[in-house]
Amino acid sequence: LADSVLAALAPPFDVDGHRLVVSASIGVVEARVADTTPADVLKAADVTLYWAKADGRNRWARYDPERAAADLTRYTLSATLAAGIEREEFEVEYQPIVRLSDSGVVGIEALVRWNHPTLGRLGPDRFIEVAEETGAIVPLGRHVLREACTRAAGWNAAHPGADLFVSVNLAVRQAHDPALVSDVADVLAETGLPARLLQLELTESALLGPAGRPVDAISALAGLGIRIAVDDFGTGYSNLGYLPRLPLHSLKLAGVLVEGLRGPAAGAGRIVTSLIALAHSLGLTVTGEGVETTAQAAQLRAARCDLAQGWLYARSAPWSEVVVELDRPRS
Repeated sequence: LADSVLAALAPPFDVDGHRLVVSASIGVVEARVADTTPADVLKAADVTLYWAKADGRNRWARYDPERAAADLTRYTLSATLAAGIEREEFEVEYQPIVRLSDSGVVGIEALVRWNHPTLGRLGPDRFIEVAEETGAIVPLGRHVLREACTRAAGWNAAHPGADLFVSVNLAVRQAHDPALVSDVADVLAETGLPARLLQLELTESALLGPAGRPVDAISALAGLGIRIAVDDFGTGYSNLGYLPRLPLHSLKLAGVLVEGLRGPAAGAGRIVTSLIALAHSLGLTVTGEGVETTAQAAQLRAARCDLAQGWLYARSAPWSEVVVELDRPRS
C-alpha cells in the first residue's frame, strides 16, 4: 500500500499552469488491536513518519519498538544533560598508559562516566554524541579537563621528577569552540599543571576543519607546550598528508588495529608495523589502545610501539583507586 502511494505521487502534476513534483514520507505501524489505543498507534505512526524523513524522504519506514526506545533514551539524555552537569552527576575515571618496554606507568587517560539518576551508569559512547549535538560537550569537557589537570598536578607535585602526563579527549565541537585555547590556558594556570604534562587527544575530524585545513586552535595549543595526539588513528579514511602539517606529538593506534593482533594473521601485524614506522619517521610516539592480551603486547613491542593501554594493564577506575597503584613502589 505504501509503495502504491509513492508510485501514484511520482509523476509530476500540472496545476493552473504550474508543474509540481510531490513526494511523500510514510510511517507504517503494525500493531495488535488488543491492548492498543488509537492514540498509541497515531503516536507510533508519527514517530515512524519522521524516521522516513530522516532516512532520506520519498520512502516508507516500518515502526521498530527498539528504535523507538533508543530515540526515547536519546531524548531523555538530551533533556537531562545540562542539569546533570550542574548536579555533578559526571565522574572522571582514569586508565594508566604504560611503557611497553617495562610496563612502567608514564601517563593516565581521563575518561568520563555519567551516573544518571534513572538510566544508571553510562559510558561515553552513550552520551558524547548527544552532548556534541546539544553543545553541552563544551562545559562538560571543561569540567573533565579541570578535574584531570587538578589530579595530575597534585600527584606530580608530591612526586617531583615523575612527570606523569594526563591525556584528555577533545570532541569536534570543542576543537572548534572559540574559547578553547583560553579555557585550556586558564585551567593550566589554575591547577599549576605544566603544559608539557597535558596531552589532548583529537580524532582526525576534530583536527581538520573545512577543506581539510588544520584547525587553528591546534597550533595555538601546541604553542603552549601541550602534547597533541591523534586518537583512533587507522580507522576509516586516514589522510596521511596532514600528519607533517600539524604540530603532533603522538598517534594512538585504534583498538580495531590492536584487536587484529590477537591471532596469527600477518596482515594486521604488517599494517601496525608500517604505521608505527611512519609515525617514528615523523618524530611521533605511538600508543596502542585496547591491549588485552600478552600476545598483543608482544607484537606491539616487536613492532617498536612506545606505549600501550588496555585491560591487560588496568581498567579505568576512580582516582582514589588509581592513585593507590601509582603510589605503589616499583621493583
